Amino acid sequence: MLRIIRYIFYAFAGLLLGGLLFEAVMLPRAAELKDQNPATTSMIETRIREAQRSGVQPKRVQIWVPLERISPQLQRAVIAGEDDNFATHHGFDYDAIQRAWDQAQKEADKEAKQEGESDSWLPNLPDFKRGASTISQQLAKNLYLSSERSFFRKGQEALITYFMERNLSKRRILEIYLNVIEWGDGIYGAEAASQYYLHKSAANLNAREGAFLSAMIPNPRTVFNPQVNPKRVARRQRIILKLMPAVKMPAGTG
Repeated sequence: MLRIIRYIFYAFAGLLLGGLLFEAVMLPRAAELKDQNPATTSMIETRIREAQRSGVQPKRVQIWVPLERISPQLQRAVIAGEDDNFATHHGFDYDAIQRAWDQAQKEADKEAKQEGESDSWLPNLPDFKRGASTISQQLAKNLYLSSERSFFRKGQEALITYFMERNLSKRRILEIYLNVIEWGDGIYGAEAASQYYLHKSAANLNAREGAFLSAMIPNPRTVFNPQVNPKRVARRQRIILKLMPAVKMPAGTG
């Protein structure tokens, strides 16, 4: 019995020490993002390695622009499509987590009864299944972590999200997010995406164009690639347009 108690104590001590070490590493890195733009991201480096393994020349088109040079319509569309409570939560949207859990339970029950596509938790809105991860969580993963699905990785993501929310304004989090996320094969950030798909600056996008780019974000290389599945992108674009007027923007944004 004493041996079991000792092992439990060592396990908790190890977790505590690991958490403190992780905080010591991540807190300065999160604080640096206040006034330093990341030179690269874990996602970008992963794509470079994938290309190299395939014997293909890696592509990276990225044009960093301040938030003021990204259309408020695109900002609104991205929040509508990815994280409608972004302005009010502190990194984690517990309502979205509950909805995602409830939807997972429904899908599990449905699969047990019959095969077929599951419905979205948003009724009557096909092709619009929003995940539980907030913009802050997505940014944490994009910047520093792998796409591995594990409790350990989710724990790291949660800690980084907490540090970013503690050190950065919502405007800054949104600015970094819009400049680093993947928008196609080798295309990163709103300015590069706007020029590639719409042949204009991100500063000049209207609501429909902003919704179009936002519609691609969940999977721009395959599922929501407008060159592969234009109808799916168009459906999601229409849904985002309907949601945009109700979006609450962070203070100081468009």
